[in-house]
Amino acid sequence: MNKPRPFILILFAFIMIPFGGFAQKDAAAAADEAFDTYRYAVAIERYKKAYTRVKGNESEKNRIIYQMGECYRLTNNLRRAEIQYRRLIRDGYENIKPELLLHYADVLKADEQYEEALEYYTQYTALVPEDPRGPNGVESCNLAIEWIENPSKHQVEEVKKLNSRESDFSPSYANSEFNTLIFTSTREGATGRSTDEWTDQNFSDLFISRIDRKGEWSQPVLLDNSDGEGEDAINTGSNEGAPIMNSDFTTLYFTRCPNEDKEISGCQIYTSRRTGRTFSAPELLLLGSDTNAVVGHPAINTDETIIYFSAERPGGFGGNDIWVATRESSREDFGRPMNLGPQVNTPGEELFPFLRADSILYFASDGHPGLGGLDIFKVGENEEGKWGKPVNMGVPINSSGDDFGIIFHPELVQGFFSSNRGSLRGKDNLYSFIIPPIEFTLTGIVKDDRTLQFIEAAEVELIGSDGTSVSTRTNNKGVYMFGKSQVKDNTTYEIVVSKEDYFTKKGTTTTVGLNKSEELQRDFMLQPIPEEPIVLPEILYDLAKWDLKPQYQDSLQGLIQTLDNNPTIVVELASHTDIRASDEYNDVLSQKRAQSVVDYLIMRGIDPDRLVAKGYGERVPRELKKDITRDGFTFEKGTVITEDFVNSLETEEEKEAAHQLNRRTEFRVLRKDFVPKPKKEIIAHKGVDVVVNPEEIKLPYTTDPTTGEIQAICTVNGYSMQFTYQRDARSSISLEKALELLKKGAIGKNDFQGDANAALADGTIANNALFNVEELTIANQTVYDVEFKVNHKLRHPLMIGKLVMNKVGDFRLDEANKEIIFEPK
Repeated sequence: MNKPRPFILILFAFIMIPFGGFAQKDAAAAADEAFDTYRYAVAIERYKKAYTRVKGNESEKNRIIYQMGECYRLTNNLRRAEIQYRRLIRDGYENIKPELLLHYADVLKADEQYEEALEYYTQYTALVPEDPRGPNGVESCNLAIEWIENPSKHQVEEVKKLNSRESDFSPSYANSEFNTLIFTSTREGATGRSTDEWTDQNFSDLFISRIDRKGEWSQPVLLDNSDGEGEDAINTGSNEGAPIMNSDFTTLYFTRCPNEDKEISGCQIYTSRRTGRTFSAPELLLLGSDTNAVVGHPAINTDETIIYFSAERPGGFGGNDIWVATRESSREDFGRPMNLGPQVNTPGEELFPFLRADSILYFASDGHPGLGGLDIFKVGENEEGKWGKPVNMGVPINSSGDDFGIIFHPELVQGFFSSNRGSLRGKDNLYSFIIPPIEFTLTGIVKDDRTLQFIEAAEVELIGSDGTSVSTRTNNKGVYMFGKSQVKDNTTYEIVVSKEDYFTKKGTTTTVGLNKSEELQRDFMLQPIPEEPIVLPEILYDLAKWDLKPQYQDSLQGLIQTLDNNPTIVVELASHTDIRASDEYNDVLSQKRAQSVVDYLIMRGIDPDRLVAKGYGERVPRELKKDITRDGFTFEKGTVITEDFVNSLETEEEKEAAHQLNRRTEFRVLRKDFVPKPKKEIIAHKGVDVVVNPEEIKLPYTTDPTTGEIQAICTVNGYSMQFTYQRDARSSISLEKALELLKKGAIGKNDFQGDANAALADGTIANNALFNVEELTIANQTVYDVEFKVNHKLRHPLMIGKLVMNKVGDFRLDEANKEIIFEPK
């Protein structure tokens, strides 16, 4: 679909009202004269007539076709312009007029035919390599798809109450409540009764509208001083547009383009003082000493000492450029204008400047890489006072049509702009934009894990990494919710769900890295605390041994999590053997195995007073709660694996599978009323010497059965983790564990050294990336700001050397008791 150019450049046209008829001239000359005086609607008809009168002169026919294409392009009829340009390209007219390729590419780009437009921009660049518009067009086509696929956070909406069937554009706030707009329009009701021979529309005027308490815009009416007439009025038979008011809304700056009969006239900037609801007679604003300068589109700073505007002046870079002029005070005249230079201005058009917060300049341009037609750009000055590289505002502010005339609310990220996007008739409309605040909510449903029924009145606590904590309860449908005032951005949350007679469940969610509003959801299944023992995942021991092997320690992670999540429960750890060997032997062996589990849990920080070790030997055969298949043999639900049952089995292999099922470790809840103690008060138990103010601190360790390396437990930013000690090793972490810390919020991008974006690219962590751990706790002693290196090839979760261990304290190894003994500093 064609995206015609807007009714905007009129504000810079020299307008010449014809001195008389063209009877004495041939048709082509008459058409050329209309074209040269910007009366394109008239020129089109004259070129059509001239074309029919050309006989045998192919060169002149092609010239007329090109001129017609230009008229269509400049009057927003891109579909017809494309037809004319395509005819000429078939005849090779680009060899005579290379800009044919450029304009054809522009039309294709405005129609979102980016791949075909790219081809013609490339051809134009080869013919005219010194013109930056060719390479810019190539870059635009390459960037357009990226911009479309990655829109900004802006929400854009057409302001239909302000728009008419004609062109409505270039708004300005008109009062300190920012609920009134002055804008440009060619709608019916404009002051001038003539038709503009460029656009075939009414001459433009300034209109005003106010939004009421219900958010509805009033019917726009002409802005005017009630007593002003003729040149004393703001709106005249000429074109008025591009308004802007000063910071206290007492002075209106606008552009006027006179159309005096039988005169060549250009656009200029005028001002009008406002007193109450009335405006004074407009006065010409002098920019330097040139009273005939053709200028427009004013933008003013807060104290009115700097003005930016658009003009095509000597010393420019082609087309209309952005210029600036200054003065000492608002009562003085502006000095000589200065061009903003090639960083901002191009051989194309730079128009409609707007100054935000006296520091960021917004403007429209078709010379910089864009999506099509005019795009809106922003640029600021660097520390040296030079303009930086303009930044395209991207989608959805910009489109393949013309986008221009942006304004911002001074305190909010919202405002208005103009665009002819989606307009088959090429008319401009007003649009609003806003970057909505990023807001989050968190909801979920809590159910019983056994019955799948909703759990009412469960307590849900939300604990943020920023130190905040809020709680709520589930309703009769098991639903909980935290609103947008409770869920903050850039925060990681722990969710704790508890209910009497249920195991407490914890989960996490985060808003870190989320760049748009989102309704977070986290459901929970609470497990009822059973009266019967719960079988732990399989823990195997060597024959007649009771040492807990490192490879089976992971089987206890779920129990550790349950105990951590439920600090008021006391549990029994029960170990069972098979029926082989004597009762006395099995009782002793099972007690030692139960105790080995308890010892490991104590080493992991569980209070000894919450743990009871109990060996049942072979006296409590297992009753299956569900069908279980072991080594290819299926044992049905309800089976009790007694000695008689085992002996009834046919093969030795099936009997061995039954024995394996009987050998198990279980836990059951004994009490729910334990009062947690501060960790520093946990007293030594079963060889784990963690006491208040110790002279020596003893940390139990195990050894890797293959390498003999020392392994123990530490805490990294609050998360328990096994480390391996090697004397000369640099502190390192495996990729898997580093990602786990990152996802849990234990570390973040600010903890990484150097370029965090490079270190965390592609959803992983780069090999050899360095980050700092805020707190590393070993044997209840905490050291701070420890550097770790991510090692993709590390086979251990964590590697720590002597350098870090010495920060905890001088230490020695007690190999007999398998303890690391620290003398704290």
